[in-house]
Amino acid sequence: MKSPKGPAHLAKGGRSGLLFSLPYAIFFLAFVAYPLTFSLILVFHRWNIVTPMEWIGLKNFVRLVHDPLVLKAFVNTLVFLLLHIPLQIVVALSFALLLNTRVRFRGFFRALFFLPVVVSGVAVTILWQQLYSYDYGVLNTLLNTMGIPSVPWLVDAAWAMPSIAIMATWKNAGIYIILFLVGLQDIPTELYEAASLDGAGVKEQFLHITLPMLNPTILVIVVLSTIGGFSLFIEPYVLTGGGPMQSTLSGMLYIYNQAFYFNHMGYAATLGFVFALVILLVVLLQRKIIEREPA
Repeated sequence: MKSPKGPAHLAKGGRSGLLFSLPYAIFFLAFVAYPLTFSLILVFHRWNIVTPMEWIGLKNFVRLVHDPLVLKAFVNTLVFLLLHIPLQIVVALSFALLLNTRVRFRGFFRALFFLPVVVSGVAVTILWQQLYSYDYGVLNTLLNTMGIPSVPWLVDAAWAMPSIAIMATWKNAGIYIILFLVGLQDIPTELYEAASLDGAGVKEQFLHITLPMLNPTILVIVVLSTIGGFSLFIEPYVLTGGGPMQSTLSGMLYIYNQAFYFNHMGYAATLGFVFALVILLVVLLQRKIIEREPA
């Protein structure tokens, strides 16, 4: 016969629950709540780490509005997104379609395409820095052997951001290939069989079955790529330092420079909150557009 669970037993269970949730509560307070609260305080202060904080009200926002580099960093980030997201979707979907067929060593290739994702971003960027080298890079060496002049991948403002977008696509494609593979395997095969019986070809099946059924996956990839694009930092920091002529100065790189190069902590916190708001608005807009039901 089971003993009744009285108040003492319930109190003991409640204490156990609190004990198990304590590590997460400590983590949340130390690494989420405190940094956010402190950053919000910094928005209204001038602080260079060395001297005490000075209350300046909304002056950081006034400076942000009149800072031409803020607009430059924002435009550069948008250019990166416009280059990177379509390229990421096309590359990842193409390889996912290939790996979804019965090719030999399919498991090996799936792991191989995912490998760059787990490699350190700095290591990957240094590797591509050597590939992009104007005088001794592998890419320009191959072009020269075919009689094509060297391309100024990282030293020309017109080429720098597209070069970073290509590198970022190579680095991140693996995770999106996996997401597309999951989406492709969730599509019922009966749809393709019925379409084939109705005379639909491969192109019609792709346009009217595969793409519509992958809509949720595409939404996830667009949102993740957008957040990652607005977080662009390692690539321009290592490859170009934001140059040439500020053409690869991203929002995160500009925030980093203001915080740790110029020690403008309050202004950097203000930039961070504004860029976070921009990311939220862009993601909400993307979700509204992509999830819109067809008429």
